[in-house]
Amino acid sequence: MKIVLTDASTVTNGDLDLSVFEAYGEVTVYPLTSYEETAARIADADAVLLNKTVMDANVLSCAKNLKYIGIFATGYNMIDLEYCRAHGITVCNAGSYSTDAVAQTVFGFLLNHYSRIAEYDAFVREGGWKSSPSFSPFVFPTMELAGKTIGIFGYGAIGRKVAQIARAFSMRVLAVPHRMPDVQTDTDGVTYTDLDTMLAEADIVSVHTPLNTETKELFDASRFAQMKEGAYFVNTSRGGVLVEEALRDALESGHLSGAGIDVLTLEPMREDCVLHGVRNLTTTPHVAWAPLETRIRLLSIVEENLRNFIAGAPTHKVS
Repeated sequence: MKIVLTDASTVTNGDLDLSVFEAYGEVTVYPLTSYEETAARIADADAVLLNKTVMDANVLSCAKNLKYIGIFATGYNMIDLEYCRAHGITVCNAGSYSTDAVAQTVFGFLLNHYSRIAEYDAFVREGGWKSSPSFSPFVFPTMELAGKTIGIFGYGAIGRKVAQIARAFSMRVLAVPHRMPDVQTDTDGVTYTDLDTMLAEADIVSVHTPLNTETKELFDASRFAQMKEGAYFVNTSRGGVLVEEALRDALESGHLSGAGIDVLTLEPMREDCVLHGVRNLTTTPHVAWAPLETRIRLLSIVEENLRNFIAGAPTHKVS
């Protein structure tokens, strides 16, 4: 079979061995593929492996031989699943590969914010400790995570991992699952609730949800206004779940004490991005999923998905 990798450089900088796919067919690898290039590059493909390459009906209609799309990611909002279902194209994602890495990033944001690590490091580098009359200069106020309430919107694998770590920090955990269970509290002491209650009570809100019609721009000005004064907001899911202007305003006004985001609506960051340089905002460039161990796991899942599809038993199938 003819296998095309459309955006390999989004998965590896040379530290992963993509030759594993050569066992399954003739492989063509492109570092990146623009939307305008996609149709021509996949025209003869039987299988396409991708990370973020857009596959809408216009592009897919040019790929008459296409039978399989394998995603180097959990999200699949860039693929027209209705078209794929109608034309017998199997789509498989890589669920749960990045659970530990993304949860780790969430607490990287929280520890940096509440312990003021980057600010204290800058203070020391600039000579502040050398000139301090005290061995312990209280330049930046810090706070404990213990006793704080974290609200988790979306309670899949990553949300549950965040809750597990939060409990280890002696935090109170509220969760808004996609489907409300029959019981209010699970065996790990996590309380299930609705979005309005969570926003009103949480000191920290962490978002872990797919981007779809229900979640697109869900976190707008009214939602940020519902959050407690001085609360902290984290988004490591998809940039499109929030209105970026609304987050900027909530931070600039001081209503939120800070935010940590790993994703934007448009990536990479545009010159006119309204969140660039905003006060009390920590931004990482969509790398929460990117540790080497995580990407090795991802590669293994994508290979297994392709192998199982060829064998007639597709795994992690979304269409």
